[in-house]
Amino acid sequence: MATLAGHNAGVQNHRITPPATQPSGLAPHPPLPAYYDNEDEHQRFVRDMFDSTAVDYDRVERMLAWGTGSWYRRQALQRAGLKPGMQVVDVGFGTGLLAREALALCGADGRVTGVDPSPGMMAQAHLPAVQLLHGRAEELPCADNSADFLCMGYALRHLSDFDQALREFHRVLRPGGRLVILEITRPNGAFARWALRGYMRAVVPVAARLVTRRANTATLWRYYWDTIEACIAPPVVLDAMRRAGFADTQRHLEVGIFSEYTASKPTSA
Repeated sequence: MATLAGHNAGVQNHRITPPATQPSGLAPHPPLPAYYDNEDEHQRFVRDMFDSTAVDYDRVERMLAWGTGSWYRRQALQRAGLKPGMQVVDVGFGTGLLAREALALCGADGRVTGVDPSPGMMAQAHLPAVQLLHGRAEELPCADNSADFLCMGYALRHLSDFDQALREFHRVLRPGGRLVILEITRPNGAFARWALRGYMRAVVPVAARLVTRRANTATLWRYYWDTIEACIAPPVVLDAMRRAGFADTQRHLEVGIFSEYTASKPTSA
């Protein structure tokens, strides 16, 4: 089985090419002037926001998901085809919430590598069994055809160029490898959208201010909703996956908001 690039302990530093002022491919959402004015500012804002709120992230996530997050993530990975012994790359590793479930599923014979641009988030993971690499989805620090399974949890909205990220996913996966992208999407009904918007922009930020250590943690969760609301629609996501060369592209929807985009790299690739 092919190996991933580098297996030294700790977070490995790799050159990260700054994004162009405007992405050359598909942007996950239009610019959000309330937070940044251009793509360079976008990536700096996202990195600084996650670095500065990392210590609070897991606490607020548990509150946001009512304690069901780990169960759901494991179920989603199983539905996507993660099996024991697989070599896994977790893109947008964050604090390791998805990687923790991947570790449990791939077992002692598998391996999980996490990639993230935020050192602050990775420092909160405390998962010594996972190799951590500093990098972006658009330029993964992993070898060609080196992973059996690649996952990205709730990070699509923070990318600069979704087309380029998908090309990288396709490059890193071996022929027959599986891809799953987890994302929160806007509900279809007007009332459901209103309720979720109120929860994400009002209830969660207020609760975050009561239980967290960083003042801008509340801003992070408001930003979450604004990116959810502005994000490209599911058919656009699936079309981009097909355009990147993936096959068997599907979307599974849970409770009206949790999208699981799955695909495979053709065996002939």
